[in-house]
Order: sequence, then C-alpha cells, then structure tokens
Amino acid sequence: MSENFTFDYNEAFSRNIGWITEPEQQVLKNKRIAIAGMGGVGGSHLLTLTRLGVGNFNIADFDKFEQANFNRQVGASVPHIDKEKAATMDRLAHEINPDLDIKRFDNGINEENLDEFLKDIDLYIDGLDFFVLDIRQKVFARCYELGIPCITAAPLGMGTALLTFMPGKMSFEQYFRLQGHDPMEQQIRFLVGLSPSFLHQPYLVDKSRVDFVNKKGPSTPMACELCAGATATEALKILLNRGKIQCAPWGYQFDAFRNKFKKTWRPWGNNNIIQQIAIFIARKIIFGN
Repeated sequence: MSENFTFDYNEAFSRNIGWITEPEQQVLKNKRIAIAGMGGVGGSHLLTLTRLGVGNFNIADFDKFEQANFNRQVGASVPHIDKEKAATMDRLAHEINPDLDIKRFDNGINEENLDEFLKDIDLYIDGLDFFVLDIRQKVFARCYELGIPCITAAPLGMGTALLTFMPGKMSFEQYFRLQGHDPMEQQIRFLVGLSPSFLHQPYLVDKSRVDFVNKKGPSTPMACELCAGATATEALKILLNRGKIQCAPWGYQFDAFRNKFKKTWRPWGNNNIIQQIAIFIARKIIFGN
C-alpha cells in the first residue's frame, strides 16, 4: 500500500451512488449485520456487503480453510490453508474498508453466545452449512423473538434460492416445520422448503455426489456468488426500507444454467399439500423409502 494512501469512505463507495443516494450510503455505513458461517456463501456475503458500504459486522465460524474449499469459498487459497475462516475473512474485509467494526466469534455460535452474537444488529444473514440445522433453528427462533429480519440464500446447482423472514410474519419454523422430526427428515424438509421449484435438479449429472448420510454435496462458485448478489440486494431493501420485501411464505429461485426464474408461494410452508407431495417424492429419491 502506498505510504501516501488515506482511506476515504465516501470515495471508496462513491460508485454506489446513483443506485442509492448519498444519505442512504451513510445509513448503510452505520448498520450492523450478523453473518454466521464464513465459508461458501458467508464469506461472499461479507465481502459483497462490505463493498456495498455496510460498516459493521458480527461474524462467526470455528472452521479452517482446506483444499476442498477452493472451488467456491472466496477466502480459500493456498496462503490461507489451515487458517481460521473468521480471522481470514475479517482481514480480507478490512482490506476493502479499514474502518470496519467487526466483532468475531472464532468458536462459532452456540446457545451461550447467541444473544451476544445478535446484539445490536439490524439484520441476520444465514451462511451456515446446509447440514447444520440444530443451531440454525435456534438462531432463527431467537431472531424472531427479538424482531430481527433474516435472510437465507441457498447455493443450488448454478443458481440461488432465497427466503426472507421478517418480524411479525411467518417464522422459520412455521415455514420449514422441522421440529419433532429426525435429522434426516429435517434435511429433506429444509431442502424442499428452500427450493420448492427444484430448478437445479435436471442437470445434476452425478447423483452419487449427493450424500445426505455423510453430509456432503456438490457445489459451484457461480451459485455462491449469485447468493451473495441476491442477498445483498435484499439486505439493501431491508436496511434502507426501500423496495418491496416478499417474505416467507414467498420465495424465489433463479437458475443461471437453465435461464429460469421461479417465484414460489407456499401458505403454511411445508404443511402445504404441494410441499407434502414434494417431501414425499424427495424422500423416495434420496433415501429410497
């Protein structure tokens, strides 16, 4: 970095102006967003929102980068092998905006630190691994109790499926209906709830790579970046109170490979008869029972 360089927030994010106003940019500067997970989607969320000019974050991840992350995780590279994800992403975000206020939770989130993680935030963004459902349910439930808006975007195939949960509207549990079911059934319900239209399914060329038992699945970098763009746009609308928010039971999926966009509406969430049929079919396909 040049010795003469001085960071100027207004100059750094001046190209945002036009799509947002200068006063709105200052609003974003003072907002705080919590992101759980700094991997495939979480890391991209952090950097995209930093470039949008959001000035404050709470981030959490207990994991370290490994080679298997290289295909999709923005922080994964040779210099970062075995480096903590949260600390690495903290540094990368500060290289964009040195004035950021980032509170790190290097041991991840749990019931003991959840309230601290959510303290003083304006928005929660879900970046947890697909198969992490127990703490995910607790985070969304606590956000609902505290009146905190939430966004989850799933990287599916070569696209994204997005759901928004707003205070006083349908909750995460009311939509997904996970409670009372075993972990395998919860995975099915979470997948079908995220993607009622299943736009990505037709071009999955090697189904053996989808392994629910060992909690592994294929992924693409395109999907992670599309998640970040869609989520940041939804975040902008929420934080600036500008633009229509279509929250659950509304959702949408965009698939770049098939050039398709599908908006979905599922009253009663996974209790909807269409969802019940989809869950039955997915259970048969994935588990054969």
